[in-house]
Amino acid sequence: MKSINDLVTSAKTVCERYQAGRMERETVREWVLRLGAYPPPHGDRVREAAEWFRLHNREPVSDDIVLGDIDRLSAISAP
Repeated sequence: MKSINDLVTSAKTVCERYQAGRMERETVREWVLRLGAYPPPHGDRVREAAEWFRLHNREPVSDDIVLGDIDRLSAISAP
């Protein structure tokens, strides 16, 4: 990612696709784990999402985990 705007746009797109079932969880997990460092507050949210996906890396996952995934993805793109 080159800028916060790019990060926010990508996070929204990934979240929407994942929520609609058009993106596999493993693909989302890999995307989050490949994100670089960003300044606060977005950087803090990226690190939190990465930690979440590292801890919850086994399939199949419960509906609660999927909701947690979506919450973290949404947080990355929040103002």
